Amino acid sequence: MLVDGVKVWRFGFGAIDISLFPVFMGIVNVTPDSFSDGGKYFAIDDAVRHGLELIESGAGIIDVGGESTRPGSEAVLVEEELRRVIGVIEGIRRVDKNIPISVDTNKTPVAKAALNAGANIINDVFSAEDNGMIKLLRETGAAICIMHRQGNPKTMQDNPVYKNVVSEVWDYLNRRRRELITAGIDGECIAVDPGIGFGKTAEHNWRLVENIEQFTNLNAPLLVGHSRKRFLDAKFKNREEGTKYVTKILTQKGVNIIRVHKIHSEYRELQRTN
Repeated sequence: MLVDGVKVWRFGFGAIDISLFPVFMGIVNVTPDSFSDGGKYFAIDDAVRHGLELIESGAGIIDVGGESTRPGSEAVLVEEELRRVIGVIEGIRRVDKNIPISVDTNKTPVAKAALNAGANIINDVFSAEDNGMIKLLRETGAAICIMHRQGNPKTMQDNPVYKNVVSEVWDYLNRRRRELITAGIDGECIAVDPGIGFGKTAEHNWRLVENIEQFTNLNAPLLVGHSRKRFLDAKFKNREEGTKYVTKILTQKGVNIIRVHKIHSEYRELQRTN
């Protein structure tokens, strides 16, 4: 989005400058069953410490999630998700007053509590399908990232089928963004994510990566989360090396925000003025 000549992702009274890109979104999984680091940061103190380490290593956004959305995962109760994430958000916010914090949730009560605890962004893999989420966004001016998915996390990898994955994902994100704007959400608060790994085969995922520049014309910040995902196994023995490789491709093709588990020192060299 262009605001006074500067590309930003706006939230409330603040904004994330994405003119220097990519901005790295550091992942803090407060779950026992996430596909990459489930259980490693399940304790609140460990999760807060990890979040602060990500900031120190160069994260421009911290994304806190209390429910795994890996293929085959089960939903958790609202109360449990609240227990997992709110203390982490509060702990990070006590130390860093300025870092934008995202809550990775599709539940309106969790999103509301997270915003009250200091979060600025809702990273919703269900793209605000809950009408309560839309109302919350209107009332708070929080930023949101909408994401394409086919199916739900439990069954999405059973048999994903597309005629043209790039055009179908593009059409969905364009349509959903317009629907949210019509519902009263500020367009400057909406980022888009093609949903690598969400109801897509390895071939679909690679097709999206190879054509990711096509999503830069959606008039919205473009966020991609490819880190350590299964599709990397098709070309790499080590998923972290695969993550590095794809990160470079995404940067070269103009992706604004890259969601990763670890921020390597060489990532800072990828940041450049657009």
